[in-house]
Amino acid sequence: MASSSRFPADRGLAARMATTIFLIGLLYVAFVAALIALGVSTVLVLVIAVGVAVVQYWFSDKIALFSMGGHEVSAQQAPELHAVVDRLCALADMPKPRVAIADVDLPNAFATGRNPSAAVVCATTGLLRRLDEPELEAVLSHELSHVAHRDVAVMTIASFLGIAAGLLTRFAFYAGMFGGYGGRNRQQASQMAMFEVGIMAVSALVYAVSFLLTRALSRYRELAADRSAALLTRRPSVLASALVKVSGEMARIPSRDLRAAEHFNAFYFAPALSPGVSLSSLFSTHPSLEARLAQLSRIESQLGRTA
Repeated sequence: MASSSRFPADRGLAARMATTIFLIGLLYVAFVAALIALGVSTVLVLVIAVGVAVVQYWFSDKIALFSMGGHEVSAQQAPELHAVVDRLCALADMPKPRVAIADVDLPNAFATGRNPSAAVVCATTGLLRRLDEPELEAVLSHELSHVAHRDVAVMTIASFLGIAAGLLTRFAFYAGMFGGYGGRNRQQASQMAMFEVGIMAVSALVYAVSFLLTRALSRYRELAADRSAALLTRRPSVLASALVKVSGEMARIPSRDLRAAEHFNAFYFAPALSPGVSLSSLFSTHPSLEARLAQLSRIESQLGRTA
């Protein structure tokens, strides 16, 4: 998936992305078919589904920037940040994405966009204040690998399918509620109510499965991005240092601010809130810090042997 750049290809990531999209797409098709079978307007269902898909796919970068309060910056406005991105793009032989800054104290970064030519990489002011230049370069290399591997677009699509299921269910629910049960006898009204309960149950199942699939993909893609960034820059220890620093600084951010950013965890360099290693890790968007550092340590050893 990264053949158009010097970021090393990751077959494991490519296979997981294809599997995730296939399974979630299958769920989504079955769900839409169920809504249609239950009497929801076919045209309306398709209009809603396609409309949400188009908006999510074509405007994901703008939606993400707006959600984080980010804004694009020129090379004159942020020369050091642009210089780092320029160096990495030259090293990786990939198109330069748009560069943005989010004026928040949360030390983090993210990349989004439907393809490398329409991507944006964003760093927060909190990250720029806390990291030195080599660490910033390591973090942005991690983010650019997401763009090169196109897993940003896959995550956007995968997340959309779960959201769309919720929107379609809400539409079906309100259509029934405002349509009322007027003109129906008690038995018909009871059957209609059971249909609506069935729709809600199927929707909950679709959302739960898509949620777990996207979380599993998200955890793997973060490890893949760490690997690619470490191999491209050949400085895994610097990326490890940035990870430790960002994770440590995150603990000093007010809980209110962390909770406000938690919904965007899947696209962050490091999670705003981390559940630690437990059953709740199944729902985490990122692997544990320990797992990421262990992988970088192995890469450091491998690079040392080949030097």
